[in-house]
Amino acid sequence: MTFKRLSANKLALSLAITTALSTPYSIAAAAEQNNQAEENIEVISVTGTRRSLRSIAESSVPVDIITSGDMASTGQLEISQVLANQVPSFNYPSATIADGTDHARPAVLRGLAPDHTLVLINGKRRHSGALLNLGGVVGRGSTAVDLNMIPTSAIKRVEVLRDGAAAQYGSDAIAGVINIILKDATEGGSVSVTYGQYDTQMAGAANLQSAYADANGDLAFNIGDDRKVNDGSTRTISANSGFSLLDNGFVNVSIEYRDNSPTQRSGFDPREQYSRLDDGSLDPRELTIDRYNHRFGKADLEDYALFYNMGYDLDNGLNLYSFGSYSKREGNSGGFYRRAKDSRNVLALYPDGFLPQIETDVEDYSLALGLQGESGDWTWDVSTNYGRNDFSLGVVNSLNTSLGANSPTEFDNGALVYDQFIVNGDASTTLNLGLPDDVFFTLGAEYRHESYKIEQGEEASYITALDGNGNPIAAGGAQVLSGFGPESVTDESRHNVALFVEFDTYLTEKWNVVLASRYEDYSDFGNTFTSKLATRYSITDSLSLRGAISTGFRAPSLAQSSYRQISTVLENNQAFEVGLFPSDAPAAQALGAKKLDAEDSVNVTAGFVYTQGNFSLTVDAYRIDIDDRIVLSENLTGSAVQEILANAGELNTESVRYFTNAIDSRTQGVDIVATYLLELDNLGDVRLNAAANFNDTEVTHVDDNPEQLNSLGDDYVVFARREVGRFEEGTPDNKLNLSAVWSFNEWQTTLRATRYGEVADISTTSDRDEYLDAKWITDLEVAYRPNDEWKFAVGANNLFDQYPQATVDNIGYSTFSQIFPYTPYAPYSLDGRFLYGNITYSF
Repeated sequence: MTFKRLSANKLALSLAITTALSTPYSIAAAAEQNNQAEENIEVISVTGTRRSLRSIAESSVPVDIITSGDMASTGQLEISQVLANQVPSFNYPSATIADGTDHARPAVLRGLAPDHTLVLINGKRRHSGALLNLGGVVGRGSTAVDLNMIPTSAIKRVEVLRDGAAAQYGSDAIAGVINIILKDATEGGSVSVTYGQYDTQMAGAANLQSAYADANGDLAFNIGDDRKVNDGSTRTISANSGFSLLDNGFVNVSIEYRDNSPTQRSGFDPREQYSRLDDGSLDPRELTIDRYNHRFGKADLEDYALFYNMGYDLDNGLNLYSFGSYSKREGNSGGFYRRAKDSRNVLALYPDGFLPQIETDVEDYSLALGLQGESGDWTWDVSTNYGRNDFSLGVVNSLNTSLGANSPTEFDNGALVYDQFIVNGDASTTLNLGLPDDVFFTLGAEYRHESYKIEQGEEASYITALDGNGNPIAAGGAQVLSGFGPESVTDESRHNVALFVEFDTYLTEKWNVVLASRYEDYSDFGNTFTSKLATRYSITDSLSLRGAISTGFRAPSLAQSSYRQISTVLENNQAFEVGLFPSDAPAAQALGAKKLDAEDSVNVTAGFVYTQGNFSLTVDAYRIDIDDRIVLSENLTGSAVQEILANAGELNTESVRYFTNAIDSRTQGVDIVATYLLELDNLGDVRLNAAANFNDTEVTHVDDNPEQLNSLGDDYVVFARREVGRFEEGTPDNKLNLSAVWSFNEWQTTLRATRYGEVADISTTSDRDEYLDAKWITDLEVAYRPNDEWKFAVGANNLFDQYPQATVDNIGYSTFSQIFPYTPYAPYSLDGRFLYGNITYSF
């Protein structure tokens, strides 16, 4: 076994925190002032502390609270989009034509990677998705929890802890923690139906009216105004109900069905689609073919979800609890269109070309079971939970070019499977250590087992057919996404054991201090030790200072350490293996790959909380330093690379990429949250909220090229300009959320405006960089409640139909900037104005 070596400064910091005299940190909510007191007590006793707080103002680190009522007024049907609308440091970037990422888009907190945020359900770790995001979008190289598998109808509230918490919860909690609390009512419920559709005009994307041959016999077009589109209809039906379980328990059940039709935001394809005739003239079909041949926009998704939450009081003060879920998603998205004259096409199958499409069938399961009780002065909680994500991939409306006219047009590409099993136990008591206040003490242990599999697809999805001389006939594998062949099959697992302690006490009546420490030992890369110290000091009843410092870590995911996808491509009539290799594979090590290690982090937060009457203000500055970040290398290819690979015995490998601990980064920023309840006497009240995030990420160090690449020149770089730009400028440098909720008799009106700061899509050269200016997106909903049972609502998201600058305006005209008018790096939806209506019946 290899052991994790902490850098000297981080080891010193961990030891300094550990020897400090104090307690587990307290979290509180940047909650609205009009929340009921009973709800506030419940809200402040979960995420980030194992001790209930004395008041809502007790907060050592920042937490956002999003209630079910907040979610219902957004008009959004995915929890990721709800959080993006409510939490300024949370972003949900667009993704399109990015393979499986179109079907499970990742989200980011504080501009860090999707897998830097830990997700909990009822305080228990949620399993990750199986998909490894490999497309050229934000989140490339990460695996993340698929938040949108969790229906909003099952959620009581969401708590977003915006601070490092690896010392409490372990790996992944570098940026923060999202804790989703499930509904637990013992009676009543609701049924809700929502329908919506996009009604939009695509700014900067002209509508194609007709095609013609100009005086030179070349293809030309008549174009009109910006294209108008009505598509992307969304139908959602959800239901929730609570039931008493005998006399001492409850069961709360939620079901949801969501059907999202695809959107089409591509421009027309100006390229010639057919080979010219013998006399050199255009094929007549050029003038009649549908030139909106790509699908640039949201995928076609159909989701089903069933969640339950249960609790039962046994004899002797014991409480049995359980929660679980089953979710299923079927999806379809487009790739790049293959023209009729494309060398990858077979005219006998597709005389007019074809749009290959990726289909997914995702099944997600989870089950948790636990027991709580008291023994003497101790309260304890023992639980186990299991989660599994099965991500099956297929391709339709495609072909394997090497199989010619005999090729199938639909393929089973195989599947990705991730599962996780956890046993967790903790116990708490109070200790008298001679301090002014008793010390609330918690200790616990956790065992986690993970496995990751890549399952083989059908032969036609990956094979390359050969001629009688053993040479490839044409490009092999399913067009748009080659299937997993025998070389890609993976079945890896690991386990880790964790021990953790927390202390919480008041050194004086106004000074609270918290300490948490955690030791983890992994079977595949060794051990690590993290600590956290948090404190809060009340200057007055209205003003408090707070801050925290912690060390953290993130273990490489099993997908990052074991994923293998190898495709066979044809070049100069020779077949070569191209793909992503594990860092311990000979092909990767020949180009300098080393075994992956965990990321290290140091997180510092400092701020204040001010409350006065109906007004509250929190300001928190933060700095997050991460060493040895795990990133995906550039695609290393070319004759010089092939020579290195050949010398290493990898004769048929032409191109290699792998994961590597290649960079260090520093993220700095400020979060500001202000709320005010304006009482209007006979006109009701208005709940005002303003929240802002200013965030900057800098790649502070990039490792030198390995020796194997040093002599090959400047063109061979493991981590190059475009990837650095993705980290530094791929998410907004600032974001501002403003909202006003006016409640008057039976009416409620919600107005929300979000300003997204500048974003950049960095290219391999500066002349192709694409910068998106800041943009305001406005949402409006009006709801009417004639009685306690019924609610009717209509609304518009992106009311003023805003789009980012068109790509052709940013970087000039090219055929592909015409086809794809907007960059998917836009931090808001690329689909324009969305109109919806909702009917909810409560009982």
